[in-house]
Amino acid sequence: MKLSKALVPTLREDPRDAENISHRLLLRGGYIKQIAAGVYTFLPLGWRVMKKIYRIITEEMDRIGAQELLMPALTPADLWEESGRWEAFGDDMFRLKDRKGKDYALAPTHEEVIAEIARKFIHSYKDLPQIWYQVQTKFRDEPRPRGGLLRVREFLMKDSYSLHADWDSLDEAYEKHREAYIRIFTRAGLRFVHVKASSGLMGGKQSEEFMVVSDAGEDELAICESCGYAANTEVAVADVPDYAESQYKNFEKVHTPGLTTVEDVARSLRVGPEHIIKSILYYVNDVPYLILIRGDYEVNEEKLSSLLGGKPLYATDEEIIRLGSYPGFIGPHGLEGVKIIADESVKYVKNAVIGANERDYHYVGYNGHLELDAYYDIRKVKEGDVCRECGGNIRVVNAIEIGHIFKLGTRYSESMGATFLDRDGKRRPIIMGSYGIGLGRIMASAIELYHDENGIIWPLSIAPFHAIIVEINEESGVAPRLYDELWKAGVEVMWDDRNERPGVKFKDADLIGIPFKIVVGRKAAEGLVEVQRRRDGHRWDLPVEGFVEEFRKIMDEEMKRYEVS
Repeated sequence: MKLSKALVPTLREDPRDAENISHRLLLRGGYIKQIAAGVYTFLPLGWRVMKKIYRIITEEMDRIGAQELLMPALTPADLWEESGRWEAFGDDMFRLKDRKGKDYALAPTHEEVIAEIARKFIHSYKDLPQIWYQVQTKFRDEPRPRGGLLRVREFLMKDSYSLHADWDSLDEAYEKHREAYIRIFTRAGLRFVHVKASSGLMGGKQSEEFMVVSDAGEDELAICESCGYAANTEVAVADVPDYAESQYKNFEKVHTPGLTTVEDVARSLRVGPEHIIKSILYYVNDVPYLILIRGDYEVNEEKLSSLLGGKPLYATDEEIIRLGSYPGFIGPHGLEGVKIIADESVKYVKNAVIGANERDYHYVGYNGHLELDAYYDIRKVKEGDVCRECGGNIRVVNAIEIGHIFKLGTRYSESMGATFLDRDGKRRPIIMGSYGIGLGRIMASAIELYHDENGIIWPLSIAPFHAIIVEINEESGVAPRLYDELWKAGVEVMWDDRNERPGVKFKDADLIGIPFKIVVGRKAAEGLVEVQRRRDGHRWDLPVEGFVEEFRKIMDEEMKRYEVS
């Protein structure tokens, strides 16, 4: 591609609304163009990167025996109603009506369509197992699209689905996908971890996420610095590091006018947040529960939902008053008509501060919580907690989710009637797995990992081009010769043939992040061309005669960084 004829609209300054590094550099490098909030056009350079990612994904999916298909983005509401997710998805789902008033959705995922295909074409255990996959556009009505390609409303996803007659077969497909994902992300040049995760709206019995640790990420991971334990904080477990005993030895009521937060109460009573037991009233399936947790921890609603078997909803002020307490001052002492659920962290508090169920009052020196029959892990792990695996220190970091694998089980096949006849002629629900990868997130994550003050540093395996010829000495005639020879040898090369100053050409080459610069400068008159490697600035002087062969050796050696055995 000759740069003088190409659509590569680079920008000298950071766009004002770009929030993170990948967003800024994708816009500045001419890779994407925003059309609406969370909706982007992939410009030619950006689409070349996406196609490289797509190729890696399809090669690895084909390698595990998956079959590629393409399902519609426009899906009828009745499929979602069968699974129960028409309402469950809430405002995240794009909904529309056709001219006859029939309801449709722009699919955020395709489990329902897979179940529909399976119930039509899978009849017997002899038809199983199956692995089907696609790369298709997905839609989610994000309330606050942000971060460029990291949180969007329309995105490309590889989603695959496995169908099985028994759980052992699902386990095999799950492991195949885990291995395939490791290969995909390694080949794409990413540094990543895979962690235990929540299944959320997908449902199912087990799931893992593949994550890139980055400040730009919206997920949080709990990672042990010693043994490598890692999990999303939605499901992470750890031990409380220490006991906390306040100076209040006697149980008594104290006046705390207008103090409704942990921070305000702690400051006024000269205690730490770890000396306070927070009391939070939730309703689950119309049953009130008073949740007790140490003041320096937060309730993990994913864990609470699993424990209580339903979605926890905060009580309203009116509901708190109706139970005989007051908002901001609720506590376990003397409160009736509720079930008390205590997090493990409250075991480690002595002489605690609690709400007095009376406006503007708290109790100090409370130890009634130590008499409870049971304690539960319902808190969000935080920095400094103790690893349950090895006793090491837990660190909490931000991360970008790039892939997620689920053991769905029979969640969809039962609700949608996707069944098969087993060896004994009995009809049973198909056991399913679901596995997703966000292509745009791979692209953005690579930039978050690999960049410098000058621009992007693409891994060679997903770079839009392998090399860019920066022509400084036009009179030598070397640039057009190398351009033709490299393309014929299978090297994807750009040629900056623009009538621009050398400084502009070098700045643009660094900004868009092509892995190698081939500089046709003063040395061309001596039959030499300089090659510069973008990631570390290493340089070679190669002869024009035989240049392609020597450059291929350098490029092939670089590509070994992204190979997997």
